[in-house]
Amino acid sequence: MDEQTPLVSNGKGGNQQRSCNPWLDRAVTVSIVLVILVAINSLISNEPTSSGHDFVLLNEGKPSKVMYRPVCQVHDSKLFDSVQVLQTSLAEASLHWWSPQECFKTTSPPQKYAASDAGLNIQFSKLAHPNRLPIIGMGGAFTEASAVNFESLSQEAQNKVIELLFGKEGLGYTIGRTHINSCDFSVESYAYDDVDGDFELKHFNISHDINAGMISMMQRAKSMLKEQWGDEFHLYASPWSPPSWMKAPTSTDAEDALHAENMTGSAQPICLRDYSMNETAGTNPYAKAWALYFSKFLDEYAKQGLDFWAITIQNEPEFPAPWEACSYTKETMADFLAKYLGPQLRETHPDVNIFIFDHNKDHAPAWVQSFLNDETASQYVDGTGIHWYAGGLDRLLDGAQGQANMNRVMSTLDKMNVNEDHVILGSEACHCPMTGYSGGDVNVAWARAERYAHTILFDLSAGSQGWVEWNLILDSVGGPNHLGNFCDTTLLAVPHRADYSIPPVLEFEHTQSKGAVGDNRTVEELQTLGMPADLIKLGIVAQPLFWYMGHVSRYVRPGTRPVMALAEGNMAFFKDNAAGGGINNLARDGVELTVWPCEGSTRQKFYFEDNQIVVKGHDWLGEPTTSCIGKSNSDDFYGVLLTSCNETLGLAGMFEISPVGDDGEMVQIVSIGDENDKECLSVRELENGGGAYGPRGGAQVALGSCDLPGYKNYWTHTDMGEFRSKAIDEEEVCMTTGWPFLQVSAFDNGVVVVLNEADQSANYNLNDDGRVILSGSIPKHSIQTLLIDHD
Repeated sequence: MDEQTPLVSNGKGGNQQRSCNPWLDRAVTVSIVLVILVAINSLISNEPTSSGHDFVLLNEGKPSKVMYRPVCQVHDSKLFDSVQVLQTSLAEASLHWWSPQECFKTTSPPQKYAASDAGLNIQFSKLAHPNRLPIIGMGGAFTEASAVNFESLSQEAQNKVIELLFGKEGLGYTIGRTHINSCDFSVESYAYDDVDGDFELKHFNISHDINAGMISMMQRAKSMLKEQWGDEFHLYASPWSPPSWMKAPTSTDAEDALHAENMTGSAQPICLRDYSMNETAGTNPYAKAWALYFSKFLDEYAKQGLDFWAITIQNEPEFPAPWEACSYTKETMADFLAKYLGPQLRETHPDVNIFIFDHNKDHAPAWVQSFLNDETASQYVDGTGIHWYAGGLDRLLDGAQGQANMNRVMSTLDKMNVNEDHVILGSEACHCPMTGYSGGDVNVAWARAERYAHTILFDLSAGSQGWVEWNLILDSVGGPNHLGNFCDTTLLAVPHRADYSIPPVLEFEHTQSKGAVGDNRTVEELQTLGMPADLIKLGIVAQPLFWYMGHVSRYVRPGTRPVMALAEGNMAFFKDNAAGGGINNLARDGVELTVWPCEGSTRQKFYFEDNQIVVKGHDWLGEPTTSCIGKSNSDDFYGVLLTSCNETLGLAGMFEISPVGDDGEMVQIVSIGDENDKECLSVRELENGGGAYGPRGGAQVALGSCDLPGYKNYWTHTDMGEFRSKAIDEEEVCMTTGWPFLQVSAFDNGVVVVLNEADQSANYNLNDDGRVILSGSIPKHSIQTLLIDHD
């Protein structure tokens, strides 16, 4: 939005922009006339109308008269008592899931309206993971930063925050996380026992967490959840670092240091002081005290009425971070679990689950397999925590990598006959740096929300039991964080906006000199950007992340299970003989190459230039991007990634497109190199059957033998730059950067979530086992939740 354009209230809690453009005024007048004509047509034909997204000329494929696609129209009303649609859309950012719309029932076939752009194919009767645990829920972390921000608000605003996060009118979170000792999202480092040599932890106390307000915030959340939803509160804890006296010296400590000077950073391959994998169990006093530390923590919190569902052994064990950290390899963590932590907790807290890993998707399959192969450690493993971050420093890849690895993790559990109650939990996710509110670009804030929704739905589809974002509430810039690692979240505390004033910097904020762009916007402007004015009046900003999260968390409740669902593109975005959907924002180094049903979009358009296969687009900030298909499979993801096209770096593959067969319609994409080492781009089927999306929903593209059976390395190269394949069940799919614009997930309680990341709207038919049950329309950059009341 142009910040210089004045805004006026529309009298209904929203705002309208004054138009100074006579052509725009004329277009609005034409639209109003068209709406009136549609309404008249509806009255004549006895068909109800509802708000939709565009007008379509259609008569047996030829332009004839104006027909209107309703947002949601039920075509088999005998099956359902009710169908509602809830929508959050960039085009109407101030409207959210607080305004559900009843879908109309009709006996008219979908073809009476605009032809369907896509088929959303659901099988409500087919559970994707019948032998695994159902969904436990969604949630967020009670960090010290969250508590500090929560305490900065008025009592009325605090009540509203708890309602927004855990109540019926909000997200309905059922999972909470907290940190053992401090983390980076603390005001400063602290531990519960700083007394060197206190192996019995006689000085252990959690007064810091009580005084910071962390515990009271958890107590209020637990009460709200139980009172309004009747659900159990699943609370888990993760350590970032032991007290410094339990840690081995790091590379920055003095050469003669006996232990680490600070809790920040970590020695490798394990942070614990004087630790050796060759020692007998129970003989290292520091490891033994650290295991007891977990038990003491659980004891003290239980005295506050807070019982824990689980602990993770260590947050991000592969990263010796500049903030509080404790490194482990998979071998050293398994050793510590087998010799110290496992026996301690099974003796003192046998009902508390122990989760391994708690790091990124790139190495999750290897860690799971390693632990489950360890005969001693595996007996203490109850689940696996997995973060959404990319392994490198490109924050725009967070949530974009490792989707096939989630299926590998689930497949490993099945192959190793692991009990079905082994939990797979998306245990941490957030966008960094800063917040959408502080950056001020609504398109970036919206793209962040879309990434949240995509990753949540994919993880649940793969078999995850839940998804937990990082901080529950932060300040306007994404703090406090004592290392300056500011990040985003669903809710922000802006107590300085409660009286609509432009703020001073709060005491605990570590902001950049110019502060947050959102602080310089009026409440009316923020309302039009999807941040409700009535909440800002209380000092709360509900960002697009909040609304997108709610489309899943409010309706995909504990006990539900994903069912088979896949969006068949039907060339949904193909227009004017060209790929559509908007500019590809997944044309980025590090994005995985996959196949999905063809949708005619720029995410499935490739250029063949100087023997390189190139994709083009832009990032969330509008900066142009160009990437190429890599020359080898990723060691972490087992398929091909996009990479730099710079020939000097030598990362991109060089290919030739070779016709095969008599008619030459099919081709092989052959790597150029040693004649004996030639490989072809082929389709590598997903493990776990592809989860709820099935085998065609995100199978990987990988380099391999050119002599694979069937169509695995045969492609059809179209004029619009697609590479089409019939490698999976001889049904057509298209090579894709990451995933398609249009996505769908469904659950056994009749909930269907439709996500459109494109710059174009799309009509769709929703089919259950091949039968059209409703037709709908989703605007560009929107998410819909369909609530289908069915038996």
